[in-house]
Amino acid sequence: MAYQEMNIEGRNAVIEAFRSGKTVDKLYILDGCQDGPVMTIKREAKKHDTMVKYVTKERLDQMSQTGKHQGVIAVIAAYDYAEVEDILQKAREKGEAPFIFLLDNIEDPHNLGAIIRTANLAGAHGVIIPKNRAVGLTATVARTSAGALNYTPVAKVTNLSKTIEELKKEGMWFVCADMGGTSMYQLDLKGPMGLVIGNEGDGVSRLVREKCDFIASIPMKGDIDSLNASVAAGVLAYEIVRQRLQ
Repeated sequence: MAYQEMNIEGRNAVIEAFRSGKTVDKLYILDGCQDGPVMTIKREAKKHDTMVKYVTKERLDQMSQTGKHQGVIAVIAAYDYAEVEDILQKAREKGEAPFIFLLDNIEDPHNLGAIIRTANLAGAHGVIIPKNRAVGLTATVARTSAGALNYTPVAKVTNLSKTIEELKKEGMWFVCADMGGTSMYQLDLKGPMGLVIGNEGDGVSRLVREKCDFIASIPMKGDIDSLNASVAAGVLAYEIVRQRLQ
């Protein structure tokens, strides 16, 4: 179910947002604020594992649309998140080996939207993103996905490395993109596969890369040394698709 992305401002409104079950992507709190209502909001954020950022009054004033933020602003997701089990169940229902995109700290909403669009077109069963240091399902992501968010479940997890370990118990294998890896054309990428794509600047983090079974490089002949994250995702995804069709 989709709903419009919005900022909710004010202490009572933010508490009600949590308690009504809305998906809060990020919570901005005035640095140093410790009064009763704010402490209640912090407890709700901890209960829902919501990322909290402590910022200056100037930052909150810039974000505020009402001028009455009372030291707290909650960013509500534009789409509901799925569970990882929902993604696995989708694969079961289709009678297919799971094919999942895992995104390691993608921060650009246009990249995330484009990757979700590619995931849908490549037949992936879902996308997994981390809760911290990454963009969530904003309105920009929804627009860039060109409707794919209506069909491709996106799960949000606390720890991507731990999620990979848990999915390995389900029989999945994992490949990540890295310039120092083996050419993707030399790897066997058939079967239940997780495709890991890294941050736009730093690539896949060390802890996540160490959990992967394969490190794949994309052959490049030009004068620059890297592809945009969404383009790299598309190139690798369709090598997996090619092998799955054999």
